[in-house]
Amino acid sequence: MNSSPTTTIERYFAATRNGDREAWVACFAARAVSQDPVNGPEIVGHDALRRFYDSIVGLVATIGLEPQQTYVCGNHAAVAWIGRGLSKGGKPYVFEGIDTFEFDADGRILSLKAYWDPAKLMAQLG
Repeated sequence: MNSSPTTTIERYFAATRNGDREAWVACFAARAVSQDPVNGPEIVGHDALRRFYDSIVGLVATIGLEPQQTYVCGNHAAVAWIGRGLSKGGKPYVFEGIDTFEFDADGRILSLKAYWDPAKLMAQLG
């Protein structure tokens, strides 16, 4: 991949908006660790990330995360984002969060910690 953290962040969020699971997974190093949300279980490796992606996308009709503010410091970054989409019943929803990232030398995500409240999203989905 060999890209900068900023480019990987752009690809990561674009993949969520485009519903492209493989492009999303490709943003991560093979043994990456994700906690999404941060108090949830660790998701380790590409296969587990695929299952996680499918479980989230399966909850809704559409989903799109848009970065609002991005702060990069070396191989670390923090991104404030807003998520919008439609429930399976066609009802709009909105939720917000902050993701923190650590990247490897090739620009792939080694670690992701997502700070957001799933209860707020679930309440909107009914």
